[in-house]
Amino acid sequence: MMHPNIPDSFLDTCDVLVVGSGIAGCCAAIEAARAGAHVALASAGPLFSGSSFFPGTWGLGLIAPIDTADAHDLVETICHVGGGVEDRALVESFAHGIPDSIHWIEELGVTLKKPASDASALESAFIPCFDHKHRVWRGLERTSMEQAFSREIERLGITVLERHELLDLVTRSKAGSVEGAILYDHRAHALRHTCCQAVVLCAGGTSGLFERRLTSGDVLGSAHGIALNHGCRLTNIEFMQMMPGLIAPVRGLVFNEKSFRYACTQPALARDLLEMRSAYGPFTSRLPSRAVDLAIDAAGKEGLSLTYHFPEHDVPEFVEEFCQWLETEHGIKPSDELRIAMYAHASNGGIAIDKHGATGTPGLFAAGEATGGMHGADRIGGLSSANGLVFGRRAGRAAASYAASAAPVARAASSSSPSRPAPRGRAAITEWLQETQRRLRPLDRTAATTLTAQLKRIMSAHAMVRRTETGLGQASRELRTMAAELYPHTATSHVVPASHMDTMEVEATARAVRLEAQLRLAREMIAAMRARTCSLGSHFRADERTTDKP
Repeated sequence: MMHPNIPDSFLDTCDVLVVGSGIAGCCAAIEAARAGAHVALASAGPLFSGSSFFPGTWGLGLIAPIDTADAHDLVETICHVGGGVEDRALVESFAHGIPDSIHWIEELGVTLKKPASDASALESAFIPCFDHKHRVWRGLERTSMEQAFSREIERLGITVLERHELLDLVTRSKAGSVEGAILYDHRAHALRHTCCQAVVLCAGGTSGLFERRLTSGDVLGSAHGIALNHGCRLTNIEFMQMMPGLIAPVRGLVFNEKSFRYACTQPALARDLLEMRSAYGPFTSRLPSRAVDLAIDAAGKEGLSLTYHFPEHDVPEFVEEFCQWLETEHGIKPSDELRIAMYAHASNGGIAIDKHGATGTPGLFAAGEATGGMHGADRIGGLSSANGLVFGRRAGRAAASYAASAAPVARAASSSSPSRPAPRGRAAITEWLQETQRRLRPLDRTAATTLTAQLKRIMSAHAMVRRTETGLGQASRELRTMAAELYPHTATSHVVPASHMDTMEVEATARAVRLEAQLRLAREMIAAMRARTCSLGSHFRADERTTDKP
């Protein structure tokens, strides 16, 4: 008797599987399909999710160089604020590729916002975070993006798999090349096997490992661990953006740093520090205004109290939009007291890629916030969205090209091989489940909730703004203990035949696999933070006053 949770219909075939449906994922899927590939787009959440479509932000924008000379300047500036840990070749390729991607997304039908006037475009508020000059700025409107992406996804016949979480990649044992993926369908509470020639990981950054984060709930932080298990490496993973965000009167909203210059805080912070802090969003250890973030961090769970005192005239356009958004969307008046705390936000590092999004594992590509190398210890504002556009498109095209060349080779190898063909559908899922059960013990909902909360507590306590060897060492030990809890306590564990597993048992296995991947990433992050013993950009070692040199 075949089990209903593993029917033959839960086999998908495509040329390219894209995981993640933020800007990078949508761009990768569209470009791969335009190149002639049959594409499936899977997302742990709904279509148009991840950090790109996070509802708790008042605006999303990107920057581009004004001309060729400005592109060279942008490269030098990225490397300067990056602290020398960025991949310069990747930075150059990135900076020079942004204008074409802006033209591409406009042709797609996305309406891009521009500064209200030439005068407002020259306001200091339009100088990107950590930058030293004005560049081309364009605002991305969520509704316009969703409509344009939807039209193209439908026109190209891209298969959309919403609420499908990546649990593992299926690779050819000898070559190690990707030939599919195991997905968990949260709606059907069942597993799916997707056969493909290439996979593009666009599943977001590391914020899912923290208690407070300014990203959507479907940014899980598990894709990095899966990639590591299949031969990828991480770069600059210790560098992440930590941003002030509201915890009252509404929780989980991005705070507009440009408004710091009009703020009065309790306890009181020096006016010159608040003015300096208003020039950039994420925390950095490079500037004296780090004292503002340290004060916010020290305020703890209650957050730092803040009220505004705006002048009658000449309030920057960015600040006006933020205040209007707070009042219109959330009922918060400019006169209300706000409380802010530090949140995990975007990642500056991630899976190492080349300029085409290749990871080094045959058939596996990555793009967007899941990747690293194009940014350094600090990241210029507006480059996260640009990153998703540029490398999402490139990874999609490269994956389609790889899939087209790999398909004939795979067919030839399959026809000439004397061994049994690779399992598909129910057989592949059964084999994967049995191997996973031997390695991991399933987690019921209560156990998974408890362990996930413990993971987030550890990372929030020791891997946020203030980092010390004592704290990071404790985190390393606690994470190692947690990881041991996932594995069977005896040398041989009882394996339940897949045909006898019910919905709850399949779901329990999925929980264990997810947590194992998250723990793999967390331990890699802690190791990188311990290895960098001096402060550099967003990595602040509170137990070391010197600064790492490039």
